[in-house]
Amino acid sequence: MTEICLSPSGKVVESQPGDTVLAALERAGYALPNNCRAGACGECKVRVMSGDFDQGMVLDMALSQEERAQGYGLMCMAKPTSDRLVIEWGTEDAKPKLFPPQTRQPFIVTDRIPRSSRIVELHLRPLGTPMRYWPGQYVVLGDAPAGAPPRCYSIANAPRPDGEIVLQVARVDDGLTSRWIHDSLAIGAYVSVDGPYGTFIGDPSVETPVLCLAAGTGLAPILALTEAALRRNYRQPVTLLVSARSRADLYGEGLLAYWQTRHRNFKYRAALTRETDPALLNGRLPVVLPGLFEDLSSHSVFIAGSPDFVADCTRAVTALGAKPGQIHTEGYFGQAQPEAPPPEQLVA
Repeated sequence: MTEICLSPSGKVVESQPGDTVLAALERAGYALPNNCRAGACGECKVRVMSGDFDQGMVLDMALSQEERAQGYGLMCMAKPTSDRLVIEWGTEDAKPKLFPPQTRQPFIVTDRIPRSSRIVELHLRPLGTPMRYWPGQYVVLGDAPAGAPPRCYSIANAPRPDGEIVLQVARVDDGLTSRWIHDSLAIGAYVSVDGPYGTFIGDPSVETPVLCLAAGTGLAPILALTEAALRRNYRQPVTLLVSARSRADLYGEGLLAYWQTRHRNFKYRAALTRETDPALLNGRLPVVLPGLFEDLSSHSVFIAGSPDFVADCTRAVTALGAKPGQIHTEGYFGQAQPEAPPPEQLVA
């Protein structure tokens, strides 16, 4: 058995014979970024500070000879061969470091899908190097010459090998950028994206039951977080509650039904606030929550939506015992400015 030590935190993960470093970290709850899991994309590149490992077959485009000489390896294929392997990962409290935001990254609109009468989903594919980001983060999109000032939009999918990102944009009647996206931005258009920004990623090393609460396009970052967790075979129960005014305002039900069927630990329920439907929950989530959960003290809670929705839900889960350190929130302000994490939280 090999010990994998995370530096600078000093946290230790046990690796079983035949484990890759990525597999050992994931089993211990550390969500190291990855996409292909085959040594081809470079997403899981980490510097090995001491110890020996068998890198296996990886592509030079994903891990150059110069990077190998500097001690870097691709953890999806790397298997420890010494009793102790020290890797440079995370911060002093073992939380993951974030990727520095980049400006003016070129993307093409490859698809746009109406998800409801007021929400359109954009699929953007990069022309250059795929943007590295954590599920739950957001980007900035706009077109000043077209009269659309830059605005923040959460990424609605976990990272993919082709770098495609999905944005879900609600129409705001007096919103210049949302109107430009809904009325003018066409398939095939070139757009410039800044990001990633935000810290709505929680702590991937925590293995607890998860409760997600979303309203409107607050569902977007929740979808990305959930996709990433299910992809890495998260074992604890994950419950997603979505609030909407009417059934017509609900979207994404097909994907959520698929996840619920495929993953026994994932449950999804919708609540309507201005209609009554016997097949769904009826009422505001802060009101219906006590009927669904008696105690949330062991849960990690993720809440995304309007500031009022976030505030009301935070009070509700706190009243049910949720601990402040395990409540993660993302409130949507119309004029929100992007916030980059402090330098010590960024990958060098």
